[in-house]
Amino acid sequence: MILECFFPDIYVKSVYELPLAELKARGIRGLVFDIDNTVAPFDIAEPENDLIELFLFLRKQGFRLCILSNNNKERVQLFNKNLKTLAVHKAGKPGVRKLRLALKKLKLSAENTAMVGDQVFTDMWCGHRAGLTCILTAPICNRDQLVTKVKRGLEKQVLKVYFKRNRK
Repeated sequence: MILECFFPDIYVKSVYELPLAELKARGIRGLVFDIDNTVAPFDIAEPENDLIELFLFLRKQGFRLCILSNNNKERVQLFNKNLKTLAVHKAGKPGVRKLRLALKKLKLSAENTAMVGDQVFTDMWCGHRAGLTCILTAPICNRDQLVTKVKRGLEKQVLKVYFKRNRK
């Protein structure tokens, strides 16, 4: 089915609910995070302390981290100031070129890396196209940039099919 390229491999409500033991069991050693509405609302300039602590914890657990955003350089650099991780701006998701460059810098392969994001048409599709495990989070808030708001209606239809198939 064509919709499967948009389906996550794992769904969590929040980045604070990542199944770390399961990820380690799958051989995942790297996590690539979207910013807007995945780890912070799009209109929040800098990460909250909880997120900074999460990134520190994930590093202590042995994960290599990256933020990969379609947003501009200023937004991504300011957001990354206190995260102190590899940060990629204007990523061009669902394109995979900048994601593959990030994996090289992290010294990771697609097989041992997961993409974490809130959108099926950018984050999940990008991750699948590059061969990563894909983790979908619920959006942090209902505020979105206009282009994202337009996609959310279609996204709901894709997720309806996904959740119907994956009822537990």
